Amino acid sequence: MRIGERAATIGVFGLGLFSAALVAQAADPVAGWKPAPGLSWQWQLSGSIDLTVDAAMFDVDLFDVPATTVAALHQRGRIAVCYVSAGSFENWRPDAARVPAELKGKPLVGWPRESWLDIRQVEQLASIMDARMDLCRAKGFDGIELDNVDGYTNDTGFPLTAADQLRYNLLLANHAHAHGLSVGLKNDLDQIPSLVGVFDWALNEECFAEHECDRLLPFIAAGKAVFNVEYVLPAAAVVCPRAKRLRFSTLIKDRNLGAKRQACP
Repeated sequence: MRIGERAATIGVFGLGLFSAALVAQAADPVAGWKPAPGLSWQWQLSGSIDLTVDAAMFDVDLFDVPATTVAALHQRGRIAVCYVSAGSFENWRPDAARVPAELKGKPLVGWPRESWLDIRQVEQLASIMDARMDLCRAKGFDGIELDNVDGYTNDTGFPLTAADQLRYNLLLANHAHAHGLSVGLKNDLDQIPSLVGVFDWALNEECFAEHECDRLLPFIAAGKAVFNVEYVLPAAAVVCPRAKRLRFSTLIKDRNLGAKRQACP
């Protein structure tokens, strides 16, 4: 689950349990941006985007950031990634009216305007996620960060299982690749062994604070970047030396995810 309120080549995802053929297709993504460990980055989901930040990749909000900003990032030689919540309903988004009431579950803890989605209902979610990926691609983004893809570990109001989540996440990755987008796995540490071959990189919040960074190492072993953000630990004394050893791309940020950042060297 993310911190901070972030203020069609495939028409359907496919139904039923995912098949071996579908998983194989997802595990062989189209050519695209595949970041290696250690790449510098910026994660800004509030305020005007600071284009002067010295980072190779910018992860910014799909709806709030216009195509002109994406183009400006590209002109500076930067990679642009769009942030999208794939597992929650956000009532302030321009496509909120498209989400049926029966798909909305319990509010996310601390975020009363945001509710968990019933990810078992892929038929109904398909067109919504398809349109978001279309918009991401139309604005010129190179990749997509899919947030809230660990609903099965939370009190969503639905009886979600690990199998439900794995199926949904595999399908999202496959769908993103079909749109020509690099795709990152957000948190969902328990399913990394099953997903590391499908996702191009990982983004994690507070693995150092939660003492669980070792669970992200399969991405590093596969030559894929791990983008990590910490909110409370002192960077110089605690986070950065450990991040360097693990080859993580670690930032120290405020929880509002504005432009301010401290990057580990």
